[in-house]
Amino acid sequence: MLNKRISGKRKLYISSMKFVMGICAALTCALVIFLIIYVLYKGLPHVTWKLLSTSPSYLSKSVGILPDILNTVYIVIATIIIALPLGVGTAIYLTEYAQNERIVTIIEYAAETLSGIPSIIYGLVGMLFFCQFLSMKTSLMAGALTLVIMNLPTIMRTTQESLKTVPQSYREGTFGLGAGKWRTIRTVVLPSCVDGIITGCILSIGRIVGESAALLFTAGFAHVVNNIIDGLGSAGATLTVALYVYAKEQGDFEVAFAIAAILMILTLIINSIATLAGKYFEKRRSI
Repeated sequence: MLNKRISGKRKLYISSMKFVMGICAALTCALVIFLIIYVLYKGLPHVTWKLLSTSPSYLSKSVGILPDILNTVYIVIATIIIALPLGVGTAIYLTEYAQNERIVTIIEYAAETLSGIPSIIYGLVGMLFFCQFLSMKTSLMAGALTLVIMNLPTIMRTTQESLKTVPQSYREGTFGLGAGKWRTIRTVVLPSCVDGIITGCILSIGRIVGESAALLFTAGFAHVVNNIIDGLGSAGATLTVALYVYAKEQGDFEVAFAIAAILMILTLIINSIATLAGKYFEKRRSI
């Protein structure tokens, strides 16, 4: 009889917990769906070809976000070109070469600490170090270097976890055939975990596109069309910074919601590409 009471209480507890977790999941999904629909509803009607393909003109009082789109592309390219080799190389060293576990632990702890620092602090440090100490002034390159520091932990940790999923037998088999350490890493280990590396890279791109606080201090607010060489050496506003300027400084919420809708669509596309890329390379690895 006592066992039946205990089992009844346990079933009630399990059912209540399932109900609570279901409510939490439903609320989370509802909030995400509401946010996406609200931003797209408010922003898409104001997204026009003229807005996307022109520069802002203060004389004719016309608004265009072409410079902001180009600046976003420039800063993504510059950040990934620098951060990807550094992050992947660090992960390979820590996983495959490092012998001192204490050093590995310290570096991993430092990376986790960096990933938890608020982005506004990165912006302050980037302004003081890159813009003032290195005399780079306010420029897209200073913003890109700041974002490199921000995204290194993400790329490094995702690559590390991907390297750890490669079975040790793969390495031992390659060593048994006479291959060296670097040849084993290059021809066996990296191809086996390329899905995780690409996924981490794409997620980092999503974070770069959505970053604004750090760029407010380092990249500036300019809305000028430049090529990539001149653009990286001069100040420029990305889409997120432009959203802040139009919403907070100028009070033009129509343009702000249009930029928000574009950023929302870009975020959805980037997350979808990350998911599809992970599945694609996982299937290739299983064949």
